[in-house]
Amino acid sequence: MDDTIYTSDKSSAPSLNPSRTICHVCQKQFSQYTCPRCNSRYCSLHCYKSHSLCCTESFMRENVVQELQQIQPDEQTKHKMLDILKRFHSEEEMDDSIDDNEDYSTLSEGIVQKFLSGQEISFDDLSVEEKKRFQRAIASGELSKMIKPWEPWWSKLSARKIRLSKEGTQLVQPLAEEELEDDIENHDSSKIPLGPETPLPPVSRLSSKEPSPILTVHLVDILYSYCFTLRLYNGDWRSDPLGSVLVVFSVSSVLGQGGQPETVLEALSHCLQQICSPAFRHMGGLQFGFGVIDNVISLLELGSSALICALCDMYRLVQEAGKVAKSEKPRNSRKDEIRSTIRHAERKIYFIMCWVHEQPPEAWSSLAAIVRTEKASVMESQWSGKGQKLNNKAETKGKCLIEEIND
Repeated sequence: MDDTIYTSDKSSAPSLNPSRTICHVCQKQFSQYTCPRCNSRYCSLHCYKSHSLCCTESFMRENVVQELQQIQPDEQTKHKMLDILKRFHSEEEMDDSIDDNEDYSTLSEGIVQKFLSGQEISFDDLSVEEKKRFQRAIASGELSKMIKPWEPWWSKLSARKIRLSKEGTQLVQPLAEEELEDDIENHDSSKIPLGPETPLPPVSRLSSKEPSPILTVHLVDILYSYCFTLRLYNGDWRSDPLGSVLVVFSVSSVLGQGGQPETVLEALSHCLQQICSPAFRHMGGLQFGFGVIDNVISLLELGSSALICALCDMYRLVQEAGKVAKSEKPRNSRKDEIRSTIRHAERKIYFIMCWVHEQPPEAWSSLAAIVRTEKASVMESQWSGKGQKLNNKAETKGKCLIEEIND
């Protein structure tokens, strides 16, 4: 007896072999599937899409809604996020007074929900009490423990392989395999800054005078202010270009005050004096300042290409600061002075960059040795019981060049 072929869903087809049911859409092929919403039989994806627009759209919508519901944060996820936000209130640091007041470290539900939904949280979103706690955390240094320390780009292995063209322009550089994964995870500030995009002109085209022999001293002064500023901003000067350039001007006598230091010791002493002032003492004072000298030495030992990249990065910093200064409305009488200083610094850095490009490679190892020797001289004067005074050859107008200033 032949099998019966059913063409209507009103028959007893479900009790028989479903493969013998004709597709309700095309009426040409045997059905293979059943619509989950209307139970209509169809043979292919094309027939499913065309059998009922209402069915297909609602089915897809329900799937999307179910998927979204599954990725909603559960209570465990919320608690993990809260632990991240309240990391600086760890159990080991909680004393009895905090135990008595459990709400002290609790963020408001509105802030938590806003964070979990992926929205940005600004300082204005915090309550008065939350703002006070946030400011106390900044003042105590607790928030700084949550920030991953920046790794200076000049300490990376790939920094030793920087190569520029004969004209000083940027070349494509291969990244060391061991650093590729780190660069993906880290912020762009850890990457080696790009070199100039256009060829560097000869110094003779920029000035009719012979370059001064003390440009090496000026280079040390500028590099010190660059390294210190990057360390202060954790490598990210782009977060505040104008603030960064003001730090540069505060530390560098060449760029900030139009100074003309004549010896490496004089240049280093001025920089150390500035970072020991109340404005920057929180960075670590004199000991941190000696560490920045080591950063300068590292840059010099890398050679001309690395120095040009550093100066080019500083040049971009000054340019960005100039744009910000122009866009801001003058708030005080110093705005014009700051803009003028920025223009002067931009020209000075570009001139130094072109001058560095023309120097022989061996010049930088020699200069690095001089900086290392002068650092040892400064350190010896500190530990020899002479107080804050340097030796006479570095004194100016009878005043000591390095002094830890107390409030």
